[in-house]
Order: sequence, then C-alpha cells, then structure tokens
Amino acid sequence: MKLAFHASRRDDAQAARASLSKRYGEVAREDADVLVALGGDGVMLDALHSVMGSSTRVYGINYGSVGFLMNEPSDTDLIERLTHATQADIHPLKAVGERVNGECFESLAINEVSLLREKRQTAKLKISIDGTVRMPELSADGVLLATPAGSTAYNFSAHGPILPLDSQLLALTPISAFRPRRWRGALLPHDSTVEIDVLEPDKRPVSAVADNKEFRETCHLSIRESREITLHMLFDEGRALEERILVEQFST
Repeated sequence: MKLAFHASRRDDAQAARASLSKRYGEVAREDADVLVALGGDGVMLDALHSVMGSSTRVYGINYGSVGFLMNEPSDTDLIERLTHATQADIHPLKAVGERVNGECFESLAINEVSLLREKRQTAKLKISIDGTVRMPELSADGVLLATPAGSTAYNFSAHGPILPLDSQLLALTPISAFRPRRWRGALLPHDSTVEIDVLEPDKRPVSAVADNKEFRETCHLSIRESREITLHMLFDEGRALEERILVEQFST
C-alpha cells in the first residue's frame, strides 16, 4: 500500500509525519493509494480538496482540536488499520457565482457553501429552488447549504439539522435570521439546485464561502451537488462516519 502524507504545521503533526514516513515510506501524492492527513478537520478538508477528481482515499489522524473527521492516534500498525478501515464515499457541492463587478467564479465545497454579510447591515437574499422562488426576501447574517458530511460543522452551530450520511438530503440553514424570524431552514433533496440572489448588493455586500475559499461582493450564487466527483474517506473499524453522525445527534 503506497502512502503519501499531508500534515498541519503543529509540532506533533510534523513529528508524526516524519516518524510514519520513515517507517512506511512515502510516495508522491498522485501515486499514492492512501493520503494520510495529520491534523484537525481543516487539514482533512485540505487533503480531500487536494485529491479531488482522483481515486485516492484519505485517512485522517487527529492532531488538532476537534477532529470529527479524523481517527485517533494509535500505536497499532498503520497498514493494518488501513486494511480494516471502513470507507465512506461523499460528493462535494459545486458553487457557481457572479460578483458585483461581473467576474464569475466556481468552487467546490465538502462541508458547506455559505453566503455571509460583509458589513454591519443584514444581508437581504432571495432564495430559489429548482427555478421556483421559495423565499422572496430573507434578512439575516447569511445562509448556508450543507452536505450530510458537513452538517455537524458550521451548519450544526447555526442550529441546522444533522443529516445521516445516506439521507440523500442537503440542509439549507439561515444564519441569525431576522426576517422571517421564525424560519429555521429547509431540508432539500440532494439533487436540488439552490439559487441565491443578493438584494441590494452595493448597500449590503455579501461574501460567498465554499469551505475555506471566499469570494467577496457576490451578487448571485448557484449551488448543486457534484455527483460526478466522489471522495473516499477511511475510518477505523467501529468509528465509521455514519456512526459518528448518529452519535452526534444524541450528544449533549
């Protein structure tokens, strides 16, 4: 099994990389069967983005603060852990947008795509689903569309629902909604196309964020699941992603 490594800048992650590379060898990322990510969930997202469009599997070891998408460090033989690991296949979101100056952009997101106000005034957004306007005007700090894999992250912090990995759903969640104040979001079929228009973009500028990529002064955004891209994540036996998401729903 050919391995490549991707580590955060933390001392313990760098030390782990040096030790594992020496013990198991290391090949170029494009030649690896498995990319081992050493760090927190941010490092896992970076690793997944780096193998986007390839068949390389990604296995994370937690040397960060949260590590929901990671496995715990262990003295057990790494190759043995990888051989018995459970695989989770996920699809990213594809965001296609336009900025106020007419510039267009595209980006992929594994966790969520967000629209966030840039200044003190609330954002005003129009939301359409599959060509039908469902909310003519949402006043809020923003709104996000999350995948099941990302539903336990920013989406959950914004009081959005946790989605089972095989739910075939996306979570559309407002961020600090002001009007309509009681709107808590919507569950959408995974093949929905969500279009968001920024109302008053000059007066109330809004940024689009796809995972860790930001596009400021966005005026229009279209988001859909990219079924043509499949990412492969590996988890230790008994710690499959589906089980973690289920457990998270009962945490206090």
